[in-house]
Amino acid sequence: MSPAQPALPLAPSAEPSPGLLTQLDTMAQACLDCALCQEQCLFLQRQGTPGQIARGLDLQDPRQLSPAYLCSLCGLCGAICPQGLDPAAMFLALRRQAVAQGAADFPEHQGLLAYERRGNSPRYSWYALPQGCRTVFFPGCNLPGSRPQQTWKLFEMLRGQDTSLGLVLDCCNKPSHDLGREQYFQAMFGEMRGWLLAQGVKEVLVACPNCHRVFETHGQGLSVRTVYEALADAGLPEMGQASATVTVHDPCVARQAAPMQRAARQWAARAGLAVREMPHHGAKAMCCGEGGGVGFLDPDLAQAWAPRRAQEAAGRRVLTYCAGCAGHLGRVLPVTHLADLALDPQAALAGRAPVSQAPFTYLNRLRLKKRVKSQVPAAITRERTFNPQPAAKVGLLKLALTLLALAGLVAAVHLSGAAAYLEPERLRGLIAGHGVLAPAIYMLIYTLAPALFLPGLPITLAGGVLFGPLWGVVYTIIGSTAGACLAFLVARHGARGSIGRRLTSPRWRQLDAQVERHG
Repeated sequence: MSPAQPALPLAPSAEPSPGLLTQLDTMAQACLDCALCQEQCLFLQRQGTPGQIARGLDLQDPRQLSPAYLCSLCGLCGAICPQGLDPAAMFLALRRQAVAQGAADFPEHQGLLAYERRGNSPRYSWYALPQGCRTVFFPGCNLPGSRPQQTWKLFEMLRGQDTSLGLVLDCCNKPSHDLGREQYFQAMFGEMRGWLLAQGVKEVLVACPNCHRVFETHGQGLSVRTVYEALADAGLPEMGQASATVTVHDPCVARQAAPMQRAARQWAARAGLAVREMPHHGAKAMCCGEGGGVGFLDPDLAQAWAPRRAQEAAGRRVLTYCAGCAGHLGRVLPVTHLADLALDPQAALAGRAPVSQAPFTYLNRLRLKKRVKSQVPAAITRERTFNPQPAAKVGLLKLALTLLALAGLVAAVHLSGAAAYLEPERLRGLIAGHGVLAPAIYMLIYTLAPALFLPGLPITLAGGVLFGPLWGVVYTIIGSTAGACLAFLVARHGARGSIGRRLTSPRWRQLDAQVERHG
């Protein structure tokens, strides 16, 4: 077992790292504002050139950090920069700074982080290492869920070459990496890497380009290749002669991985497919739109990339080797994953490959784990139980205390007898006794009700009983409108500062700016 990793610190630091300051200074000084990257990037078209962003940034204002989460981190800007700059690295560093300042806790990211935690959990993870295992197959999260049959087929093909091949069902934690949660990522990935090295594992074969980037950058002792390279190097079996023309979508995370790109085209040739390249491929690959988690904060921006890809594909079927790209582009394009070719090339190219969507993907992962446990003879096994963030339990305790306080408040209202005054008959008696002032008192109560979180239905019923269908409607409309205005004014001028500090999401900031601009 690897040594225990320390728990993450609870108090974030707002001091920018020297590395971030250097990146910003370099970008501010060296960027020519030539707009070459802007022409290619939807995000930069909205935000400005990387140099303009770096020069105008105030690191102490959390609102200026949040736009970094609208960059897909695809790296196309760096691939075409005449100065050799890497804006994507700067935006990732800004995300890490946002996390350090406590300004990156976006509710929209909770689903993605829950998906990641599920992959790391004892229920979904499984390590199966046969005797003498030196190489493991690491299929990642997406492929086993969306394509469990294809995942098993790839494993069988690999095991035909190496009977001691192990299999690891786990998450590489790239979501946390890309969201800037660097300490959490290093703790989680570091524990997995340490465990594998301690068992004598030397090589990891991945099916996901994102996992490849993580192991390549942070593996430190573990070599990494994709299964597509490993099988291509060993000699692919005949896949039939489809005699069709396709195009290849290289995932942006693999733009520098030339062996991976070559392997994909070898697979296509082995299946009898002719490849006609899109303008953006290889080192100048274009993001599908899913990168960087942009879609959680700005779905429109994330989805705007796919039509560009569809235009370049020009009606041809797209072949890719990223399950995430296949799912994202598959909404607007005919897409085939390389693993689909391994299972059944004819069905894959006809769009009939078995592909699952959520929530069935979670069931597929559980079924695959069960299959691995029963069919892979392993000398060493484990489920992932490591968690570097025990402080997360504080959040559950806080939620429980809040719910308990609310329940106590409701009980106090009922026990004190105050709730009785919300009954139509009691309201009628309270208001009717004031004669000509009754309408004014009724409208005042209705005005105060929304700001005090009181239900409006009992008050409305009392108005109908007291004043009849005509004046009851008139007084109710006046009171409810005044109440809505009061609630708005309280929210706008009384609670805006407190709430505004929490709603730092780019989507909320954009909505706030639009409301302020257009009224």
